[in-house]
Amino acid sequence: MCTHRLCTKGATVRISRKRVWSALAVLVAVVAVITAASFVVRTSSPGSAAQLREGSTAVVDGPERADGVLVSRTLFGRSDEAIVVTPGADAQSWDRARALAEEHQTPVFALDDADRAEVAEEMGRLGVSTIYVVGDTSAAGGLGDARTTPDTRAMSGQRAPQTGSSIAYLSEAARPDAEATAHAAGARVVRVPADDPRGTGESVRVLREQPTAAVRAFGSGFGSSDEFADRVHTARTQPELPGGGQVVFPGRQIVALYGSPGSPTLGPLGAQDIPASIDRVKKLAAEYQPYSRVPVVPAFEIIVTVASSEPGPDNSYSSMVDPARIRPWVDAARAAGVYVTLDLQPGRTDFLTQARRYADLLAQPHVGLALDPEWRLKPDQVHLTQIGSVSADEVNRTSQWLAGFTAERGLPQKVFVLHEFDSAMLANRERIDTSHPELQVLIHADGHGEPPVKMGTWQRLVTDLPPNVWMGWKNFYTEDHPTFTPSQTLQVRPHPVFVSYQ
Repeated sequence: MCTHRLCTKGATVRISRKRVWSALAVLVAVVAVITAASFVVRTSSPGSAAQLREGSTAVVDGPERADGVLVSRTLFGRSDEAIVVTPGADAQSWDRARALAEEHQTPVFALDDADRAEVAEEMGRLGVSTIYVVGDTSAAGGLGDARTTPDTRAMSGQRAPQTGSSIAYLSEAARPDAEATAHAAGARVVRVPADDPRGTGESVRVLREQPTAAVRAFGSGFGSSDEFADRVHTARTQPELPGGGQVVFPGRQIVALYGSPGSPTLGPLGAQDIPASIDRVKKLAAEYQPYSRVPVVPAFEIIVTVASSEPGPDNSYSSMVDPARIRPWVDAARAAGVYVTLDLQPGRTDFLTQARRYADLLAQPHVGLALDPEWRLKPDQVHLTQIGSVSADEVNRTSQWLAGFTAERGLPQKVFVLHEFDSAMLANRERIDTSHPELQVLIHADGHGEPPVKMGTWQRLVTDLPPNVWMGWKNFYTEDHPTFTPSQTLQVRPHPVFVSYQ
């Protein structure tokens, strides 16, 4: 037996009592760091607060839908009291439970038979002695030895918020007890679409307002803790999109005017000057807002390379608009909160070559890119004799460049639009790479005609879509008979998140 020494094979090394205590101090410090990095330092005395390490970020693993138990395990150390809401509770009961939880800083649990055992276990960990029931008291059995009562007037609650400065992110599908419990712990609660802290203007704003707050995301949809930490950093440092946030979809509806400046025959965008175009598209977007659950963002889709009937000096059958002529439109759009996509009709030139010519404009955070394969010719083709097409390989080369460019410049996500009205226009569509997190790929249906014809085109295009693809829809003022109303357009399924007018 060794006293104050390290015993190893073949040797015994004596150490001083002072060195033993030094080693123990180091060990304690290491354990403390590890514990803090594991989301919560638990406290043992009843009524004391759980502490989250300042500035830390993490995803708390759990079910797809975050619940009160998951949040309580992270944000509460101890609680003498708890609130349960029994099955079948109406909206008024939930409003009452939320108000009680926030007033008394007390965790809330939705009591379903499927998770009754988990609720009971969490109450045991918290040291709950009194359970306040909102709803049917007879349905609150099986929760251990704690006293059960519907008389919430006797609640005493906690003395101070449990977590200090903290932000809790919840998905849109999170249960109401998750939100109520996070509020009760003193956290600032944000629900986000697509389980992403970059998703909305509010979700970005709270991170910037509280730069040292501990940040937790509840639910498996947020990805790994490392991924979440990267997104939190992005939210705090990168510019936002028109309408707020840094993720294009979901969370916004885009409505655009299509065309080229000074060319009314190419679309309504070219029928008026910049201020009038901004006014027109804002009024058009406003017509959609009553039918949309999310903010409607006005947009310009600007044709910057125009398909030509003549080969031109470079034999490309495509005329490039000088970027200097487009810049005033892009700058004015940014100032007015209008999104922009630059549309390419490349003729015999490849999309990537043309996209690079507009890199200075694409470097702005509110500018995306659209490829129009109808006007992508093979070496022996001419416009209006053949319908153009593009290979998946060319699309992927272009998207890879745009994604890298976006990442290098520290820009928010960009829309990457692929126009289509015939399946042959996007050859080998199933091989198109939609995995770049810097881009959101959107297939834009350009069919026109009477409603049955448009819907027939739509149904063909939405069949066997590649993964992670959003859909866009085009309304024609003169070629649709009749033109869909905003209400009719947003009733199309799957829902078109990008609507343009030509």
